[in-house]
Amino acid sequence: MKIKSYLFGGFFYAYIYHSIMKATNGSLEKLELLFFEQGFKVRYEKGNFRSNNCKLQSKDVIVVNKFATIESKINALLEVMQKIEIDEILFTDKTRSFYHSLSQTIIKL
Repeated sequence: MKIKSYLFGGFFYAYIYHSIMKATNGSLEKLELLFFEQGFKVRYEKGNFRSNNCKLQSKDVIVVNKFATIESKINALLEVMQKIEIDEILFTDKTRSFYHSLSQTIIKL
């Protein structure tokens, strides 16, 4: 299932983030687990770049700015999540439940 967005820009991601989760390390860890179960490695690196996903030596990697705020990190991961194909079969029950609550909120917008 691929999540489609109908609104654009930071407002959309900030709205989702505020409506279903708070900007905490726990929320960030849930998103990291979601990507881990999909076969992605989330890396936090320093530098002047825009967070995104890529293939590095045939491995799926998501690179996020190490010095960004927690809210910016969450928004970056939500943005990447919209670009990739999600295979729900790979999720544990707990992660699948989190993903469904996240995707239902996005689809209702």
